[in-house]
Amino acid sequence: MKSLTTNEEFQQAITGDEPVIVKFQAGWCPDCTRMDMFIDPIVAEYNKYQWFDLNRDELPEIADKYEVMGIPSLLIFKNGEKTAHLHSANAKSPEDVTDFLSNQPE
Repeated sequence: MKSLTTNEEFQQAITGDEPVIVKFQAGWCPDCTRMDMFIDPIVAEYNKYQWFDLNRDELPEIADKYEVMGIPSLLIFKNGEKTAHLHSANAKSPEDVTDFLSNQPE
């Protein structure tokens, strides 16, 4: 998962016509650390997406713009638009994440 560290990198990542997932997280967040322990097999299974990682504390204006109130959150973008958002309260387990991803339109 590639880390996005600037607004420019973020904009470039989300503007393609292929869907991308951006995982919003922070180093101090225990739920983010827990997600890191189970996310790799999910990334491999859902490889139709490009996956990115963004530290919400380093780019708070992006988190605010896309209403990321809790972390970790997974946001799906296509053509520069947010198409789906898995909020932190619903992203506690591998099953939560795979259920969210399996319910996305093709």
